[in-house]
Amino acid sequence: QVQVAESGGGSVEAGGSLRLSCAVSGVGDCEYDMTWYRQAPGREREFVALITGDGDTNYADSVKGRFTISPGSAKNIEYLQMNNLKPDDTAMYFCKTVMIPDWRCADGNYWGQGTQVTVTS
Repeated sequence: QVQVAESGGGSVEAGGSLRLSCAVSGVGDCEYDMTWYRQAPGREREFVALITGDGDTNYADSVKGRFTISPGSAKNIEYLQMNNLKPDDTAMYFCKTVMIPDWRCADGNYWGQGTQVTVTS
């Protein structure tokens, strides 16, 4: 069973940094894309950043140049480094794993429970 767990959230002053982690278990040798989303109170969930199984990345315009998504040193962990944080970045951050199907691996989307990021001015 695939499980996704985020960590690393917290409270930081504007201009500060945080690093979020997304750990995926139960995927064996299957490949996946990983996407970060965020949702602020009263707002829809929005795309933040993506890293594919091949290492390609994509970012929302609002975070380009400030956030970096990267694979971790350990297998099946990805990081979201967030620098120069702004109060508008305050949200619950979620990690979604999108399995890449092949002859061994089934498709599927799996979400974590989220980690709260609060940026104070």
